[in-house]
Amino acid sequence: MHIIIPDDYQHVIHSLDCFRKLQGHQVTLYHDAAADLTTLAERFRDADALVLTRERTTIGAALLARLPRLRLISQTGKIAPHLDLAACTAAGVAVAEGSGSPVAPAELAWALMLNARRELPAAIEALKQGRWQVNLGRALQGQTLGIWGYGKIGRRVARYAQAFEMPVLVWGSEASRRAAEADGHRAAASREAFFATADIVSLHLRLTAATRYLIGPADLARMKPDALLVNISRAELLQPGALLAALQAGRPGFAALDVYEQEPIFDPAHPLLQLPNVLCTPHLGYVERGGYELYFGQAFDNVVAFGAGRPQQLANPEVLARP
Repeated sequence: MHIIIPDDYQHVIHSLDCFRKLQGHQVTLYHDAAADLTTLAERFRDADALVLTRERTTIGAALLARLPRLRLISQTGKIAPHLDLAACTAAGVAVAEGSGSPVAPAELAWALMLNARRELPAAIEALKQGRWQVNLGRALQGQTLGIWGYGKIGRRVARYAQAFEMPVLVWGSEASRRAAEADGHRAAASREAFFATADIVSLHLRLTAATRYLIGPADLARMKPDALLVNISRAELLQPGALLAALQAGRPGFAALDVYEQEPIFDPAHPLLQLPNVLCTPHLGYVERGGYELYFGQAFDNVVAFGAGRPQQLANPEVLARP
């Protein structure tokens, strides 16, 4: 099989232990970020299988129509809105998906909280410039951590908060709030109270049609002037431009972000990168070696099984019945 893997920005996929699983197949890697339909169609035209790195490449009907040879898309992790599953099925393209781990994203969320609250990036940069103790950060102990989305990642972050002696306040579905209370945390009385009470709000929601643009200016305006918003999930959980405007208005006072409305960002003049009260990382939530071995190991297993005539983990198994 000819397997094409786009969006390997870091030139690391070939260095993974699991890459050996593709021995015997022709593999082509692309190391840039291409979104143009014509470019993608040209690059993918000879592919029997695509391996997608999370949500970096958008796959829709227009692209699929130009890829008559394509038989399989192997998704690292779960399928998300970047991939039109119905269009894949209509085009006769099988889609295999894997699973993920909450460890790396939860750890990154906590690292962002610590760095943002203690203002470590500014202190480290000043030290490199020969300046000593230029700012005064804050400890996490005693601050109320608001978690919206009490799934695998949200639960893990809540456990970290207990170790740091932080009370946890949860908002989300009724099931999420009940689960949080069962774990000894508080559920917010309302959405409004959640944003107004939390000293730190950390978002841990999946991006779906129901959650897209869920959070707007009114929510952010209720946050405290010294509150911190942490988002390692998806930028599209917030209405376009809402966070930038809120930060400029002073509520919340700070943000720590790993996700953006347009990715990747190559422009150092991006507005969020210019704000002194914002800590930005380049979508590193799942980007660490152990996570990559898990994500790509499963994706490669699914490719090899499909090529051997043993399709597995298909999100659209009905495609196998097509002539």
